[in-house]
Amino acid sequence: MGKKEEKRSSFSGKIGFVLAAAGASVGLGNIWRFPYLAAKYGGGIFLLVYIILALTFGYTMIMAETALGRLTKKSPVGAFSAFGHTWSFRFGGWINAIVPMLIVPYYSTIGGWVIKYMFEYIRGNGTELAADGYFTGFISGGFSAEIWFLVFALVTLVVIYAGVENGIERVSKFMMPVLVVLAVVIAIYSMTREGAFEGVKYFLVPEFENFSWMTVVSAMGQMFYSLSIAMGILITFGSYMKREVSIESATKNVEIFDTAIAIMAGLMIIPAVFAFSGGNPEMLQAGPSLMFITIPKVLDSMGFGTVMGILFFVLVFFAALTSAIALTESAVATFEDELKWSRSKATAIVGLIIIILGTLSSLGYGPLAFIEIIGMPFLDFFDFITNSVMMPIAALMTCLLIVRVIGIERIAEEVEKEGASFKRKKVFNFMIKYLCPIFVVIILISSVANVFGWISM
Repeated sequence: MGKKEEKRSSFSGKIGFVLAAAGASVGLGNIWRFPYLAAKYGGGIFLLVYIILALTFGYTMIMAETALGRLTKKSPVGAFSAFGHTWSFRFGGWINAIVPMLIVPYYSTIGGWVIKYMFEYIRGNGTELAADGYFTGFISGGFSAEIWFLVFALVTLVVIYAGVENGIERVSKFMMPVLVVLAVVIAIYSMTREGAFEGVKYFLVPEFENFSWMTVVSAMGQMFYSLSIAMGILITFGSYMKREVSIESATKNVEIFDTAIAIMAGLMIIPAVFAFSGGNPEMLQAGPSLMFITIPKVLDSMGFGTVMGILFFVLVFFAALTSAIALTESAVATFEDELKWSRSKATAIVGLIIIILGTLSSLGYGPLAFIEIIGMPFLDFFDFITNSVMMPIAALMTCLLIVRVIGIERIAEEVEKEGASFKRKKVFNFMIKYLCPIFVVIILISSVANVFGWISM
């Protein structure tokens, strides 16, 4: 194991890990999913619940997965197998490993849509993007969406091929600071529009009468998207973390970075839509169409709409790309570790999987629209099976592995190596033993029940 550890790729230090992990966390889930969930489930009260969960549930799962990765110096399958007394824990490792292989293809499809919109804004076609029916026509109108999907996928694979320090870390160190600056600029612009203050107030001020049980459930579900939990990413990135780096300190930085970007996304989108709609929060609850239908209409109604459109979609592209890179790296690392493949071979095979499954997603609203799985097009089905089913199961298996097989004290020892602190140890112990398993079961049951129409979310 020592020899393997010497050969293993690694981040150059804490900053490399934090920016790469934050890049994994800050993706489409933050930029469009967080604002529309916040609008739908109570605004400020949703934000408050989310922050509380980030500091407890999210913190615990990030710590657990990162420590597991560094302890074993392996990607998910190997990390689970290192202690795997039974097939069930190997199964948990494989779920963590397969999730990114299923997410990246459809995520890259959406990434392709983002590049298309960014390109059109650069060309000065913002008004055309805001026209009724444009987005539907684009995704259903043939092979144009497929071309943009391939562009996004190839950019991701080129970065992965370059390796951990020269590829992932270098790109993250450039993109994440730029992303923050863009978010601040757009948020300030959005908040200073006429009528935007009501949106700021709705998003930041908790109104307890807006609280419901679904506020908690939806905020818990958002944790998975926002913090890259149960995707194998944090286990993989943890395996690249050097021993002298403090896991708790790095985790705290990821928490702050991710939550700050989620808040910035809310301040970019909610006030602007409030100003555009005259204070109608219903326009924010459009889900995925918020980014590609509502936002272009909002931008078209504002001064400097083209410039803001370019900045916004460059920001979204950076966010989408850093997440796609992290997901793809997790998949590539699994092939490298388990099948002893070279990085180039593993990248090529994962690239082939991405292209095949991503093509199904990108054509699923057009030429392949006649094919549905349990009533869903390919993209929606892959999203459901990963986020609503596999990820909660993967998180549950991680909790059980740590509590019942590895032992919480073994994880604590890993966190406290080189004299590092573990200030929230009591929070971690209580959450990983009791609340985290309950939370993930609630997410699993409520998400599946919602899809099949048994409950309404």
